[in-house]
Amino acid sequence: MTRSAYSGCVTEKTAEVRRLLDRYLLEIVEAFALCPWARAARLGDEIAVDVLWGTPTVAMWVDSARGLLASPRARVAMVVAPELACTPADLRAVRDAVIPRVPSAGIADFHPEAPLDATSPARLVPYLRRSPDPMLQLVPLALLETVRAAPPVLDRAQQIQILNGLAVPPRVDVADRIAAVNHERVTGDAATVAARLAEIAADRRRSYARVGINTTL
Repeated sequence: MTRSAYSGCVTEKTAEVRRLLDRYLLEIVEAFALCPWARAARLGDEIAVDVLWGTPTVAMWVDSARGLLASPRARVAMVVAPELACTPADLRAVRDAVIPRVPSAGIADFHPEAPLDATSPARLVPYLRRSPDPMLQLVPLALLETVRAAPPVLDRAQQIQILNGLAVPPRVDVADRIAAVNHERVTGDAATVAARLAEIAADRRRSYARVGINTTL
């Protein structure tokens, strides 16, 4: 759902924002399996999206987040601000202000200019969150808990080692485990990831200029 969808009218601008977001979700997040629930949420029509225009206040971010999470179908909520001119640090400050006001969800910030730092799995995370527009993603804590409770996925060689007593079953936090897997996968194909992100960014510049979305507010 989008903000303009609430009034029953999806504008051309909103449609372009959603199209670019879908490219990122399909070509980056799903293509490289960066999120354990992304594909299932999309196929189940459980991704709720809202678009905030101009420079949203913290209250607007909070109102949008609460509205999206109120939907019983929403497993993942995304609040997008395509016209917001901000640095990654600015967006993190917005996230930090929203977190105590929406305590029912885990909140992550996504920014199109997040720098690449592949020196560790944790440092690579912001780069993988280079969505086309500044965005906050919210996932209900109840869903996060089910993922945290899930056992790690082991390949056949690891399973054989554990069964033979040659290795200890891993006890790694799910967030760290996902970050480690993503780091290995993405650094192994860094050129492809960078090229796709660049293509999406170029598409954004062209399409937003065409429909009149101002990204310098």
